[in-house]
Amino acid sequence: MSDWQRRWLLGGGIGSGKSQVRRILDHAGVMTIDADRVGHEVLEPDGPAFAEVAAEWPGAVKGGRIDRSVLGAAVFNDPSQLRRLESITHPYIFGTIAARVEGIAGPVVVETPLLKSPVEGRWKLIVVDAGDQVRLARAVSRGMGELAVAAVMSAQPARGEWLARADLVIPNDGTVEELEDAVRLVVAAL
Repeated sequence: MSDWQRRWLLGGGIGSGKSQVRRILDHAGVMTIDADRVGHEVLEPDGPAFAEVAAEWPGAVKGGRIDRSVLGAAVFNDPSQLRRLESITHPYIFGTIAARVEGIAGPVVVETPLLKSPVEGRWKLIVVDAGDQVRLARAVSRGMGELAVAAVMSAQPARGEWLARADLVIPNDGTVEELEDAVRLVVAAL
């Protein structure tokens, strides 16, 4: 099996449990990368996207750093602004990820909140799936307001879109133990 066939994206909507699955995979010895964390890195003052993002949204710069909550408020309700931000940051994010996985012979799983990515069609997709009410309850239990969660859910791809694109599905409507059992089966398939 060639290296590119052992590359996986790990996705699912807010509250689906993809971060928990990534941690379980990591604990099982699978190399994992959190694309959101890489996104934070590229926006750091010494990161490759900082200058361009700061120039485009100067109001988001506070104390010499990009305030992600201010930036998010500026772009997430305006699809054209969000596309602009993604056009700046995504090449750096996926370039950083590509550099990190270069030469890795084993499987690599990248957690991403995106259904579409620059590696679509070359990397397979694992979807962590949970019902909408379960996802809503999880996100609210983590401190988000119900209206904020509903807004994020409506902005993300619908559950059916995730499932239609999935190469593997990890169900996550049950207990942590059931999730761990399901992930163990996935590890064997990677």
